[in-house]
Amino acid sequence: MAAGLRAVRRWGLAVAAAPPRLAFTRSASVVKKANNDQPNWLGVGMAFGTSAALWGFLIKEHAEDEIEYERRKRERRHKSEGCS
Repeated sequence: MAAGLRAVRRWGLAVAAAPPRLAFTRSASVVKKANNDQPNWLGVGMAFGTSAALWGFLIKEHAEDEIEYERRKRERRHKSEGCS
């Protein structure tokens, strides 16, 4: 029985049974209510810009992959015709 409890503690599975350690400590940060009248335009721009850049990269890579696929398909067809 004791070995089983030691294994449970070792793997961190007894988290629910642990006493709360931070129950009476102060928080280092202060949470403010979100102001929806003034959106964070820098954050919005960065989010959309990142999304657009990732989509552009994805489309470019896909086009290159299709070109490579067609090139290899032509090579395979050419090799198979030369053998017969």
